[in-house]
Amino acid sequence: MGLFNNHEKKVIAELCKKSEDISNDISKEIHELLDELKTDYEENKVVLKEFTDFVSELETKLSPQDLEKLHSFSSRLYKVKRCAKKGVEAMRELARDQKKATSETIREYQEYLYA
Repeated sequence: MGLFNNHEKKVIAELCKKSEDISNDISKEIHELLDELKTDYEENKVVLKEFTDFVSELETKLSPQDLEKLHSFSSRLYKVKRCAKKGVEAMRELARDQKKATSETIREYQEYLYA
């Protein structure tokens, strides 16, 4: 005799399906957000290079104090770019981890069903 009767197997199968659907919805949303974030990042990643080029053009025209402020601003802008890149990488990891968790959960449900 199996560990579960037919009713319990049906309930577990329904839970498995519901969990899979929820996980797939979450994965889909994560992937959509990741695509959007990557697109935005790719469109804007050249801004720092353009800004650095612009700063180079202005260096001879600015006072030392203004030049220092501009270099400070450039440095902070570079940090923003790094944060954006880390955000894209974190979202990519989240997508991978969600997919892995979904697969593991479904596998565990199936182990219970067919035990």
